[in-house]
Amino acid sequence: MQPPTIAQLVDMLPGFVPGEDRLFLAADGAARARLDGIEYDSVYQPIFDAGHAGITQSLSASPHDVAHFGDEIGFQGMLRRVDDPNSPTDPLSYIDDASHLVGMDRLSRMLHAINFFGAGRPSMLFLSVHEHLLKSVKYDHGRHFSELLLSLGLNPARIVIELPESAVAHRTFVGYLIKSYQSFGFKVAGNLPNAGQILSVPEMGRLDFIKISATNALRDGMVKPLVSYAARLKTPLIFKHVDDATQFEMLLQFDVRFVQGALFSPVPEPALKN
Repeated sequence: MQPPTIAQLVDMLPGFVPGEDRLFLAADGAARARLDGIEYDSVYQPIFDAGHAGITQSLSASPHDVAHFGDEIGFQGMLRRVDDPNSPTDPLSYIDDASHLVGMDRLSRMLHAINFFGAGRPSMLFLSVHEHLLKSVKYDHGRHFSELLLSLGLNPARIVIELPESAVAHRTFVGYLIKSYQSFGFKVAGNLPNAGQILSVPEMGRLDFIKISATNALRDGMVKPLVSYAARLKTPLIFKHVDDATQFEMLLQFDVRFVQGALFSPVPEPALKN
């Protein structure tokens, strides 16, 4: 069965968000979101499995050569201002009203899903969830998004819901969140606030992915123990915020496999909430 196109998916969403904040089809054929009068589109930062790279090339090669860094296991969806593509923004950070925040967070994730699936992209889509949304929704986290995806013929199993550091720091809460999102068909990644937090992962529930800042792990000399413990957990560990070739080379010395960051994509990383 031929998957629906971006245009078809947008047509299936009339009245998704009422008023001026809505999702629409742009002239270039991609979906865009209008948030408080500002237009945003989707950009995708790749997440690589460097362990499959067979890296023999010099890092002087183009940093955007996919084959150079390995296989893409997924892409992180991010918002980008159409009128200022190089401006890193978090359009949800200024919203104080809880109900408005919930609507905008859902809208941004739907935008990324439509552009991702409608364009026939492979692998998995990683989507962050705003910490305030987690507090605003009382139960059944993931149900609304899953039902909407399924109504469009899209598979929640190809989406990885990323839990923010603030949620991961609370063991009981994060355990509930993991089970809830997984029960509605999603995979779940947890962003660790620090290296020591990985010791609490077995108590949280079965995370599908773990993410941590490469900058912090390298600074604290924790890359090797993190890789070793994640291997014992049999949970893929993604080092995010890999900013330059020096960091990448250092990570490879510790047999790091999964990497993400500015080195691999021109997208300004401050646009990422997590």
